[in-house]
Amino acid sequence: MKAYELKEMTGSAGLILNVERPEPEAGHGEVKIKVHATSLNYRDLLVASGRYPAKTDSSLIPLSDGAGEVVAVGTGVTRFKVGDRVAGTFFQGWSGGAVSAEFTARALGGTVDGMLAEYVVLPEDGAIHTPDYLSYEEAATLPCAGLTAWNAVVESGRIRAGETVLLLGTGGVSLFALQFAKLQGAHVIIASSSDEKLARAKALGADTLINYITTPDWEKEVVKATQGRGVDLVVEVGGGGTLERSIKSVRVGGTIAIIGVVAGPGQVEPRTVIAKAARLQGIFVGSAEMFTAMNRAVAQAALKPVIGRTFTFDEAGLAYEYQSSGSHFGKIVIKVCD
Repeated sequence: MKAYELKEMTGSAGLILNVERPEPEAGHGEVKIKVHATSLNYRDLLVASGRYPAKTDSSLIPLSDGAGEVVAVGTGVTRFKVGDRVAGTFFQGWSGGAVSAEFTARALGGTVDGMLAEYVVLPEDGAIHTPDYLSYEEAATLPCAGLTAWNAVVESGRIRAGETVLLLGTGGVSLFALQFAKLQGAHVIIASSSDEKLARAKALGADTLINYITTPDWEKEVVKATQGRGVDLVVEVGGGGTLERSIKSVRVGGTIAIIGVVAGPGQVEPRTVIAKAARLQGIFVGSAEMFTAMNRAVAQAALKPVIGRTFTFDEAGLAYEYQSSGSHFGKIVIKVCD
């Protein structure tokens, strides 16, 4: 079968297409999936460049996110049948309950082979049914970006109607967080470097728009927009480079869901956190139980993931480069087959 492998951790240059990789077969308790589509996350750039903190194997098949159809089931499998539409779970072992090092030890496209292949075999508890109305391309955006946003806004953030959420940028996590926050009845403030992207976010339901290039002290604008109170939740994808401003943006007793590191390193004054009694909550994707809850909400609202651009399987390297450029709006998808 055809599968991409990371032969060297040198970015997209280390991504090699292997046309002779053996096709996997489902063993006891496993399902074999024909992959139709995959999607990229910033985390995949870290893996490809050797900056991901977890140790990765040589010739790793990358990408945590993919969706397809079950083409074979092993003995003992009860949850799936041939023809089912499924996605892999980011963590191959975190079914539910509190997170632990044991549960996060097996992450697709990081510590174990991922989804950028024609076929994959996963344990029965490492796959999940996807909403029938979604295309494979749309379903492929759910396992990491979708679930991370759901965890940040609903599971950990516990946002309620009438509360206010601050989002940074218009990548996959931020736009999913926008959609989930609006499902909860929240007021959404979003900051971006592009007026064109802000206009598109407004069409998705964003209420308050801030261009952080023309308004570099954007945290002051956030406080102003909330009549001096601050937001209830910040979905923080920038990391150290934006965290100080996010802390200044949150209300007393509010939450900052820390997800990404796209803005690079920075320094944080802890006295600000203390004075606000703010909660800094690290978000590391989520469990299969959370994934199931998210899918119910997605299906109930007929929510459609935002796909910025789709590449063919042969264009996987170009997809990595486009993700790295930061010019995308929403998710970048690689279509593996029709």
